[in-house]
Amino acid sequence: MYNMKNLRYFFASLFILAFVTTACQDDDAIFGEVVAPSNIVITAEIVGIDVNNPNGDGSGFVNLTAVANNAITYNFSFGDGLTAVSPSGEETHRFSLVGLNTYTVVVNAVGSGGVSSSASIDIDVFSSFDDQEAKDLLSGGAGNSKTWYWSASDVGHLGVGPANSGVDAEGWWWPKWYEAAPFEKAGDPDTSCIYEDEFTFSQDVSNQLTYALKNNGQSFYNGAHSGLGGDDICLDLDTSGTSIVSLAPSSVDWSTVPDPDFYARGTVMNFSGDNFMGYFVGMSSYDIIELTNTTLKVRVYDALNPALAWYHIFSTTPPDQSGFESDFNNLVWSDEFDTDGAPDAANWNYDLGAGGWGNQEVQTYTNDASNVVVQDGSLIIKAINDGGNYTSARLKSENLFEFNYGRVEVRAKLPGSQGTWPAIWMLGANFDTVGWPTCGEIDIMEQTGWDKNTVMGTCHWLDSGSSSNASYGETTTSSTATSEFHNYTLEWKAETVQILIDDTLYYTLDNSSSLPFNADFFLILNVAMGGTLGGDIDPAFTTDTMEIDYVRVYQ
Repeated sequence: MYNMKNLRYFFASLFILAFVTTACQDDDAIFGEVVAPSNIVITAEIVGIDVNNPNGDGSGFVNLTAVANNAITYNFSFGDGLTAVSPSGEETHRFSLVGLNTYTVVVNAVGSGGVSSSASIDIDVFSSFDDQEAKDLLSGGAGNSKTWYWSASDVGHLGVGPANSGVDAEGWWWPKWYEAAPFEKAGDPDTSCIYEDEFTFSQDVSNQLTYALKNNGQSFYNGAHSGLGGDDICLDLDTSGTSIVSLAPSSVDWSTVPDPDFYARGTVMNFSGDNFMGYFVGMSSYDIIELTNTTLKVRVYDALNPALAWYHIFSTTPPDQSGFESDFNNLVWSDEFDTDGAPDAANWNYDLGAGGWGNQEVQTYTNDASNVVVQDGSLIIKAINDGGNYTSARLKSENLFEFNYGRVEVRAKLPGSQGTWPAIWMLGANFDTVGWPTCGEIDIMEQTGWDKNTVMGTCHWLDSGSSSNASYGETTTSSTATSEFHNYTLEWKAETVQILIDDTLYYTLDNSSSLPFNADFFLILNVAMGGTLGGDIDPAFTTDTMEIDYVRVYQ
């Protein structure tokens, strides 16, 4: 099992290996004499000590100093479950256990070659700070445990803003620069591990609070802290573990915050063992912003940039992606396919003909009733093998219904034959003037001809730097896609393009003004044969269909 120290050693070992590999090329390299540190002396200054307060002023602060001969650095173990590394040998530590307590501070002085010597000192420290209510709310009370989860359905469940300097006349106290959209991280395998995390606080009968992180073998790292650079990423490192939690007063004067609706608890949680709350930014101290029986809001400084504060929202309810809440509830356009016969000409026209359609497809599209018909409450798009020539249909709402932003919901059952390529998708309404991919493409649902247990969502656009197609796609499993109806949904906003199946989010693209997904688009429904995603067609293929129960657009 990896903890945070393991991760640091993991990245450090890469550097050391490279160094040793280079150094070993010189047979005359000398590492020097290995000498264990000696004559360790530890001194402790309890803050606020005087005649009336022989064990300190109640803050719990102690200034510790260690010196030794031949020492390179010092490892402190404070006796309360917390540790620190100090090359200077100087460390200020806050002991937070309420009352007068004796702590045995152990110092390992580390010398050349990693050899070490140790010494210890006992100190009596008085601490008067406590927040028993916070312990009870976090854990459910003495002798109990409570598990928390990311409040993924809330805007800003992960966010970033300025640190104390960000409290301004407008009352900014919450994420000022970035707020994650509901389930924003769910659609990307590089980030979706975040919603699997569980955070459990436990309190024993002596009121000692502990914290356990369970992240199922994957840990979510801020890109700057991953050791790999780039964007945020889920790494296959198990940083789960249990920590002692010490509470301390906040260093922030929250009374200066001008927002009258805002309050902060004034309590900081410190986790032992470098533990963290699901998103690693190099710190283990979390300021409690808000705490109730069911909601926990915290903020943590960024270790690499203390001017940044990261904000998290947690809930006692596990994130349920099937309960995705749309921002669009007003039905503005639909086709329920309730009238048998040809599709409604007010809603649909057709692409006709053959030619591969840019993807080496082999079908010819028609508007013949044998290929497309409304029957028994569904639109039927039928692909047919006519003596080795394949026919099918492609409907579109171009010039009839075009729109910008909203929720598109299509309930459909897909063809199951090898070589069929069904699609529910959209093109930019300026397609006829700027062409593809400049116009942009949103594939709400596609399925390959060789894998009928998987569906995919994809967006395409023009990469201006290379003047070529750029795309981002994700897949999700759907073992009954060809035997049962499912809802294929697009949630399209200025901030994000999100794709769901049966209200389960599996795709999120951050939208921006540089992308084409901020103008009108039209709808397309079709079944292709063969081609780049259809692949080899079953030699025994005769006919197969995509059935669509309805198409609805909400804004």
